[in-house]
Amino acid sequence: MKKFSDEFCDQLHDLMSWRRDVRHFQPDKPVPDELLTTVLEAVRLAPSVGLSEPWRLISVKSAAARARSLANFEAANAEALQGYSGERAKIYAGLKLSGMRDAPVQLAVFCDDGTGKGAGLGAGTMPEARRYSVVSAVMNLWLMARAHGLGVGWVSIIDPGQMAADLAAPKGWALVAYLCIGYPVEESQTPTLEKVNWEKRDPLLAEVEER
Repeated sequence: MKKFSDEFCDQLHDLMSWRRDVRHFQPDKPVPDELLTTVLEAVRLAPSVGLSEPWRLISVKSAAARARSLANFEAANAEALQGYSGERAKIYAGLKLSGMRDAPVQLAVFCDDGTGKGAGLGAGTMPEARRYSVVSAVMNLWLMARAHGLGVGWVSIIDPGQMAADLAAPKGWALVAYLCIGYPVEESQTPTLEKVNWEKRDPLLAEVEER
């Protein structure tokens, strides 16, 4: 088993620490094609149940596709706001929860639940493992992007079925993530939701129970 240096391990910890969900992008600073290719290559290195590699990506480039995606978010966001009241509603209304207006690169990441690759190994008892595999691929992409100075924002306040229809995704593809990618306006180790007192991260390691 290959062992990495202590210096590399420290840098990996720093990379994870600086991996934040970015909402503010520099719209006039495009991501070079070569760099985007490098970031996307990280997806291929992700683990997948049964080696099924069920991730499917759609690049949302056209003005029409982006407009539909943004409208999807805005409708879902307005509905989500109705679920809060008082101080929570005030904080929520002031949050920037999408970088869809500014991000130069936008990707819709799907899971192909009907893929025959992998012959169903490991997914027969836990079919959701395919979507977990896609999430692992997203994290690979996210860390690689951050290592190269890019920011990534995961937009989850959307109607996934409508998004799949708007992007003409093939039948059987389920939306897992809508990603905004670009150069961030600023960098921070502190999550935005922690800054605005929406929630606090647990300062302790996750508790491990024994049985």
